[in-house]
Parts: sequence; structure tokens; C-alpha cells
Amino acid sequence: MVTHVPAEATGDERGALLSFVEAQRGAIRRSLIGLTEEQAASRPSASELSLSGLLKHVAETELNWLRMAQQRPNEAARTEETWADSFRLVGDETVQRMLEFWDGIAAEVEKFIRSVPSMDDTFPLPEAPWFPKGERCSMRWLLVHLVEEIARHAGHADIIRESLDGRTAFELVAEAARYADQS
Repeated sequence: MVTHVPAEATGDERGALLSFVEAQRGAIRRSLIGLTEEQAASRPSASELSLSGLLKHVAETELNWLRMAQQRPNEAARTEETWADSFRLVGDETVQRMLEFWDGIAAEVEKFIRSVPSMDDTFPLPEAPWFPKGERCSMRWLLVHLVEEIARHAGHADIIRESLDGRTAFELVAEAARYADQS
């Protein structure tokens, strides 16, 4: 992440954590500036990762964590057979549609987090070999984990983008700022 996250109002833990999540989202979004669908789907290294695939994966991952916190079924849940599709656009999916999908999830996360009575409220983790049995997580933990998850993939995105055309995260921050100033 190469942008500064502004200080929150005194004691606004929710706002601070949501701002850090949004900063990491921005890094993924910026990695796609000016690319064609083909460039965004390309894999310029030995990795299976592409920028459009990372975009889809982080959007679906954020939705999955939101649904766990809400204790609701995930309408986009993956199975072992469809797991690979969470890392690539399929059918009529496009970068623009995936950005819009993620924007909706981001708005829903913010609305949900601002509505919970306490950041100490918890939700159960599902039964899975990678989760401790009977573990519960707080809303605070959820947001910190989203920062971690998205930041990890934002780093991947930085490397992929630089491999595609030499553009660095710093250059893309400046370009995004120019677009924002023109709007």
C-alpha cells in the first residue's frame, strides 16, 4: 500500500479499520487501471495468478467473510470443483462487472460493521481443517483479517502489474489521483 490512510476521529475504531480495508481494496483496483481484459487476465509469471483473477478472488473472499459474520449462507460459495474459478473470470464476467460486484460487497461490509452493537461481537467459524474447532471471531478480528487478506493479494497485484508493463504502484496512485481530480 502506498497511500496514506487518514487518522480516524478519536475513538472511531470502526472507521479506522474500515479505512484500512478500503485502502487495500484501492491497491487492487489501481492495479487494473488502463488494462484491457486480455492484459488483466494474463499471467506474466510462473504463477497462475492474474489481476482479474485476484480481483474476483478478493471480492468473493470478502463476501464469504461477510456472510460468515452475518451468519447467513454465501450465495457465491465455492466447492472443491469450482475453487479454481474463484481465480479467473468466466462466462460473461468482466473486470468492470467484478469491480461493481466488489463495490456492492464493500458497501454491505461497511453497513454491516456500522450496525453491529460492538466490535467485540463474535461469530462462529465453520467446521474446516484450517479453523480451530469451535472458534469464534470478533468483528474487529474480521476487519483486521480483511486487511491482511486483501493486502497479501495487493502485493501480488503490484508484482503482476509491474511484470505486465513496468508500471509501479506509485505511478498508479498518481494516475488514479489525476482521474479523481478530473471527475
